[in-house]
Amino acid sequence: MNIKYFRDTDTLLLTFTDNNVVETRDLSENVLLDFDENGNIVSITIEHARQQANIDNFSFQQMPGPVAKMS
Repeated sequence: MNIKYFRDTDTLLLTFTDNNVVETRDLSENVLLDFDENGNIVSITIEHARQQANIDNFSFQQMPGPVAKMS
């Protein structure tokens, strides 16, 4: 997973995989979802991110627990 914030355009990009994007859907006027050929989310783009999400207080916390097997 990769998170990028582009200050010049106020855009937040959350990328989950490196899979090729075959479809983009508008979730709302400022939120776009990219999907791969299997319908899995590849990335989420949030335009006007400072208005849409509280990115100034962004934090990441990994919680302990069992590791899920990847197939």
